[in-house]
Amino acid sequence: MTTSPSPIDLPAIRRMDAHVVHPWESFDKPNASRTVLGVGDGAYVFDAKGNRLLDGPGGMWCVNAGHGQQKIVDAIHQQAAQLSYTSPWSHPTESAARLADRLAAVAPGDLDHVFYATGGSTAVDSALRFMMFYNNVLDRPEKKHIISRHDAYHGSTYLAAAVSGKSRDKSWLDTRLDTVHFISSPNPYRRPEGMSVDAFKQFLIKELEDKIQEVGPDKVGAFIAEPILASGGVIVPPPGYHAACLEICRRHDIIYISDEVVTGFGRLGHWYASEPVFDITPDIIISAKGLTSGYIPLSCVIISDRLIQAVSGDSDRGSVFSNGFTYSGHPVACAAALANMDLFESDGLLDNARALGPYMQSQLQSLADLPIVGDIRGHGLMGCLECVVSKESKQPLELDYAVGNRIDKYCQQLGLLVRPLINMCVMSPPLCITSEQIDDMVKILREGISRTMDDLEKEGVGRFS
Repeated sequence: MTTSPSPIDLPAIRRMDAHVVHPWESFDKPNASRTVLGVGDGAYVFDAKGNRLLDGPGGMWCVNAGHGQQKIVDAIHQQAAQLSYTSPWSHPTESAARLADRLAAVAPGDLDHVFYATGGSTAVDSALRFMMFYNNVLDRPEKKHIISRHDAYHGSTYLAAAVSGKSRDKSWLDTRLDTVHFISSPNPYRRPEGMSVDAFKQFLIKELEDKIQEVGPDKVGAFIAEPILASGGVIVPPPGYHAACLEICRRHDIIYISDEVVTGFGRLGHWYASEPVFDITPDIIISAKGLTSGYIPLSCVIISDRLIQAVSGDSDRGSVFSNGFTYSGHPVACAAALANMDLFESDGLLDNARALGPYMQSQLQSLADLPIVGDIRGHGLMGCLECVVSKESKQPLELDYAVGNRIDKYCQQLGLLVRPLINMCVMSPPLCITSEQIDDMVKILREGISRTMDDLEKEGVGRFS
């Protein structure tokens, strides 16, 4: 593939981009500093000026197979030429049927019923709406309450946003839902001072049980959890946390929804992380992002056969799960996902992620000597550096919440894209990354953080030398 972009009229693109309302748009001033990208190739992207940048965030957790994969491009072209669209209400398509069969084969346990949506948010909405449908059919109309966690992110549609626990996401938009309840973020770094990690886990487990008792076991319908809280800062819960939460949910007949929008499709070295990494078989798994490696929007909700059977046959009461989207199971998107799965297998991307995940984590840990790096955490090919004024106090850089953006700016100058989250830097590179590219990533991160520390010292934020 081409490794340098065609000429781009950058001023014209910026002028036209002024018409675009970007996600998380601030309207106080025009943002003319966004980097315009022109070409992607493997683990790299090229900006409009031809500068090569290692794609540290993998797009937005999603370009798992890497950029410029011709097999996926060809599959999209072939399916669009053969059949671009047909109504999912009326007509099955070969690509949607084949993909569902394949997804069911790699999902854990009896999760073998696939509902297609258009992205992570609509998939979360659909999973929660299925829980409501399920309990209505079973004549349990009050069993609709949902338990989520602080620092969780589940999407931007109204219901998905309501169960998200990131306070910054709720600053200017309403997300009221009286049936949603939050428990603590399972972040070991932020556990109470003097508490061991195991004691923290026991606290979290008791908190879930207490919340269920407070709301009423007959009223709680679902517990929704990312295996690793991604946008919350790559928060890895204590070992055994998820298994203990699942046991509590089983005991109280609560549907356990595993939001694997980020952790699925190879990010942790497996199709899904729930069973092989966290030792759980949830009732529902949600997948998006890496499902097509970001080439085209698609998501899915994979539902346990046990749940489907409970509302089927004589038990269905003439019910209809009246939830769906114009582009549910879009044939072109499903063809892209099938080609993506083929590529995972032919190129050994899951094997590569399992092999290089520990290496990336160990290399990131080498940055622990930097004075503002308070915590380094992650699993597989996803990691986070959290910057603090004082490692002892663990206080975030309250005087400079844009520290992540500063690090990203310097890293871009040096050839690396970083995803900045306030005082955190998040990394989730394509699964085709090499050990040499990981070395480059960490080297650039060190230099970008060092330059940021120099700036903070000059501004009187603190002394870090």
